[in-house]
Amino acid sequence: MGELGMGELLIILVVVVLLFGTKKLPQLGEGLGKAIRNFKAAASGNEEAPAGPPAAQPRELPRPPEPPAGGPA
Repeated sequence: MGELGMGELLIILVVVVLLFGTKKLPQLGEGLGKAIRNFKAAASGNEEAPAGPPAAQPRELPRPPEPPAGGPA
């Protein structure tokens, strides 16, 4: 028990293709690969930045001018 044979792997592959379609499989594989790389880097203590596009840094928005202290006259 616990071993997957060729027949079981083919059945799993057919079910995955039916569920997600052939156009979505490359995107799923890419996402899974990135997740595995990030997990390995975190598990090994490697503090390198992950490969891929850099994350956008939040910007501080300027404050609107405050109304006069006297208020409307």
